[in-house]
Amino acid sequence: MEIEIATIGGYEEVGRQMTAVRAGDDVVIFDMGLNLSQVLIHDNVETERMHSLDLIDMGAIPDDRIMSDLEGDVQAIVPTHGHLDHIGAISKLAHRYNAPVVATPFTIELVKQQIEGEQKFGVENDLIKMDAGETMSIGDSGQVELEFVNVTHSIIDAINPVLHTPEGAVVYGLDKRMDHTPVIGDPIDMKRFREIGREGNGVLCYIEDCTNANKKGRTPSENVAREHLRDVLYSMEDYDGGIVATTFSSHIARVTSLVEFAKDIGRQPVLLGRSMEKYSGTAERLDFIDFPEDLGMFGHRKSVDRTFKRIMNEGKENFLPVVTGHQGEPRAMLTRMARGETPYELDDGDKVVFSARVIPEPTNEGQRYQAEKLLGMQGARVYDDIHVSGHLNQEGHYEMLDALQPQHVIPAHQDMSGYSSYVNLCESEGYKLGRDLHVTRNGNLIQLVD
Repeated sequence: MEIEIATIGGYEEVGRQMTAVRAGDDVVIFDMGLNLSQVLIHDNVETERMHSLDLIDMGAIPDDRIMSDLEGDVQAIVPTHGHLDHIGAISKLAHRYNAPVVATPFTIELVKQQIEGEQKFGVENDLIKMDAGETMSIGDSGQVELEFVNVTHSIIDAINPVLHTPEGAVVYGLDKRMDHTPVIGDPIDMKRFREIGREGNGVLCYIEDCTNANKKGRTPSENVAREHLRDVLYSMEDYDGGIVATTFSSHIARVTSLVEFAKDIGRQPVLLGRSMEKYSGTAERLDFIDFPEDLGMFGHRKSVDRTFKRIMNEGKENFLPVVTGHQGEPRAMLTRMARGETPYELDDGDKVVFSARVIPEPTNEGQRYQAEKLLGMQGARVYDDIHVSGHLNQEGHYEMLDALQPQHVIPAHQDMSGYSSYVNLCESEGYKLGRDLHVTRNGNLIQLVD
């Protein structure tokens, strides 16, 4: 059976992920993502109103025209998790393919919301829920099967999909860390990865996210970030002024910790911002988390401002707002607070807790720098970097290669300079660039089996 891989997006940057695998006559697409930084550099861009071709020209979504070079039928579109760099282009591109979107329940719900907000295209692809540990048949040959393997990341309900073929498995390994003690959900299923590495013809190809390949050691568990956050907030228990926290809206485990620790120090948590309400509300509705009954979530700007007024009237010392804006996004809640555009007034000594790192990209770094400067000008004390990454460090990459023992490796989720550390690691394990280690670009085809 012929096996061919199209590296469509996410092979020259962190963002707009999209990969297609052809096994005989059957094609499966993994991820359809957005490169948010390419949107942020334009003022007042509303992607839901834009045509896909304009977004492709901006470099915001994958250029999927190479799909016409794949001689097969798309049988499934499989996003690995609910981050926008993996699902943000589904509403723009999925309608081109007569195939269902197959994902875990939380991811499917987020995809559904993306589609409902789309104003340019009618996206009518079926949405199929599949849990980690489950499989489904692909195509009519009976020879190709899709499996979801549970992984841990900075969003709940994440998986690595595996396409089983007669020639061996193709493991799409983007966006995970080896967390054996997660705050929410099950640990990464390393037992299953080791089994896949030794079943049948083994692993034909492993496509891997190289985000932290230059960092030594292992990525810490989310429990490490949770205890760091606990220590920081408990140290503020006697402070009688304002405390504000921000983190990734999609990081439900971190939001849960913030809500819990706010209660511990005698403050009422409240979640503010559209994406904060979206992700946490969805997680609660699907029973991934059980928030306190009195937890307020407000996304609409008028509702947020009313909440800020209430906080000011009843006393900042009684509340802990958890707000959007951890990257300094211009329209996010924290940035508006820093510019003095909300009823919430920051005073000298007030605490701002960033339970997130800056995504290493110039647009984000510049916006975050500006936001922190503005906060400092209002007298706020900034607590930074209370976080652990959602991606593998070097030893995690080594463990995955050891578990899977793939015949071929394709690095992804980086630019060319970002691949170097992973290439060095693979070469130290016996792989050779150009033979079984394939550094590629967006828009390329890699023939693995003729």
